[in-house]
Amino acid sequence: MPEPVPLDTCAVRLVDPERVAAVRARMPDDDATERLARVFHVLAEPARVRIVTALLEAGELCVCDLAAAVGQPEAATSQHLRVLRAERTVRNRRDGRMVYYSLDDAHVRMLMDLALQHVTHGSGDGGSGAEPGGS
Repeated sequence: MPEPVPLDTCAVRLVDPERVAAVRARMPDDDATERLARVFHVLAEPARVRIVTALLEAGELCVCDLAAAVGQPEAATSQHLRVLRAERTVRNRRDGRMVYYSLDDAHVRMLMDLALQHVTHGSGDGGSGAEPGGS
């Protein structure tokens, strides 16, 4: 009797070697993959998503106004802003004793806009209601 093949492995190791080679050639390098994972890790915290969303709407806010907008203490907001700044998601501008925060660049806006479209897609929150994989 032949040896059973486990269901979680392929019986054939490489079905389409040309396609695999093409995919591997287009894959980002390890450094880019690591940086991309950090971006998603930073945005995995709901409080940071609220901060980024507030900056998306306002353009620029000081820490006290940002804390009031997202409904959390200034100290917590400052801690989250440090993380966001370290990963180049937000930038700051000093005006005298005040520090103002804004999104680092248009890529952050695009990332947030696309992610929001993705999570509301088909949910009745402005999504198209189309099935996944459809157009």
